[in-house]
Amino acid sequence: MDNNITFEEALAQLEKIVKQLESGDTTLDESVKLFEKGIKLSELCSNYLKQAQQKVEILINNDTEEPEFKDFNADE
Repeated sequence: MDNNITFEEALAQLEKIVKQLESGDTTLDESVKLFEKGIKLSELCSNYLKQAQQKVEILINNDTEEPEFKDFNADE
């Protein structure tokens, strides 16, 4: 899986997979592979959203009047 794709690209791919699976036009083997890829894309999207939420919280919790921009560490 290419982890260098944007949130929007990952979400679009995930939506396409959902439509394919809902159509019922795939074999069991294809469905399992699509489901596996969908889980990975879902996790990637979730990570993007968690990072965005943490960035917003850093900005909101800043006590100064001016927003403070810090380097973001996803492990925090």
